[in-house]
Amino acid sequence: MSAGERPTKVFVVDDEKEMTELVQLGLKKRGFNVVTFSNGVDAVAALPEHDVDVVVTDLNMKGMTGLELCQQVVAARAELPVIVLTAFGSFETAVGAIRAGAYDFVTKPVEIEALAIAIRRAAERRQLRGEVKRLREVVASTRGRGDLVGASPAMQQVYTLIDQVSSTDATVLITGESGTGKEVVARSIHNHSRRKDGPFVAINCAAVPEALLESELFGHAKGAFTDAKQSRQGLFQQAAGGTLFLDEIGEMALALQPKLLRAIQERKVRPVGAETEITTDVRLIAATNRDLEDMVEDKRFREDLYYRINVIHIPLPPLRARGGDVLLLANHLLRQYAVVFDKKVMSLSQAAAEKLVTYDWPGNVRELGNCLERAVALAHFEEIQVEDLPDKVRQQKSPRPSLSGNDVPELLTLEEVERRHVLRVLEACHGNRTDAAKVLGLDRKTLYRKLLRWGVSDE
Repeated sequence: MSAGERPTKVFVVDDEKEMTELVQLGLKKRGFNVVTFSNGVDAVAALPEHDVDVVVTDLNMKGMTGLELCQQVVAARAELPVIVLTAFGSFETAVGAIRAGAYDFVTKPVEIEALAIAIRRAAERRQLRGEVKRLREVVASTRGRGDLVGASPAMQQVYTLIDQVSSTDATVLITGESGTGKEVVARSIHNHSRRKDGPFVAINCAAVPEALLESELFGHAKGAFTDAKQSRQGLFQQAAGGTLFLDEIGEMALALQPKLLRAIQERKVRPVGAETEITTDVRLIAATNRDLEDMVEDKRFREDLYYRINVIHIPLPPLRARGGDVLLLANHLLRQYAVVFDKKVMSLSQAAAEKLVTYDWPGNVRELGNCLERAVALAHFEEIQVEDLPDKVRQQKSPRPSLSGNDVPELLTLEEVERRHVLRVLEACHGNRTDAAKVLGLDRKTLYRKLLRWGVSDE
């Protein structure tokens, strides 16, 4: 027992005084704090008054038996382990004790050292269960949802929006940089909605050639084109009763956008080459890493479709804006990859954790996942070391530069100070004008006019 730790407290219950005194003396010599009782009723009554770690009880006692005591202890304090002492070391006795909720049983005559080992093991189990319960409460307090992990204010806002939209069938637009977890959010919305028992069907609009995307979404009739040897259902039909997730919707060709708009508005689709429309019942969620407002202004995305898919907007913050979530996510991913690679990697070293916190994560959660997968695969110890991290993470010398203008050495006009600050914010937002306007507290059109005045191109 280390300094500052309290001794393990044990209740010993036996109606034989000599046996109780013998066990008490032997356990006290081994550092246990022992409280004795001559019957089970008194022991149960004393439970609320003591922070007891283990209960040791004789099996055959007058009045309340050891099995009955075991059942009452388990009912009152499920986490509290009970060890049963019995002179009958038969299989039936063991089964009866375990069925009553006992953690272990020790046969008489009692060997004190064997009993002490059993008590230590039981106390460790109780402590482990308590730690698991505490960690579950911590995880619950982060309001994580499945693979969505984070406690930062930015993620709390995301969780609130998920709660609000999950109970509706409203169309949702999820925006954010590549790798921020847009599909994970879409799945979370689906899994918490009334459609959770229906299918979740996802397609990446950027990964399907323009000529095939219409057929993928709406299906096609037999003979609609050369290789259409039979009719085929589109994703709108396959997702019936569930959710259709259109990832990278900003990459959809302009020619196809009116057909998607009609499918959303009319809840009907016409398969390629078919003469009749088919009614659909899907909840639509779209996602993009593009600035759709910019694309609308540049006539690269239909304005009517933009407003139709942007009924409820969920912006996902980049990982660099989520503070301590980096370490929460890192530990979550570490445990996952430890199972995948069957390695006993338990934690991050302090130095490795500092590297993760100071790195900018341009690839966001996806890049962090790749980093942890590599680190666990290469790890030689139970702690991830700096040497296990990728070169670019290891070689980061200092945190990313702040957005303040305190490092401007010369005297500048207010206009120039504003211009430099706005450009820094725009760079930090990777050119996304909508996000930059929110950071700056400006109307997006005001930001656009300022950039035009300063001769800043779209690039």
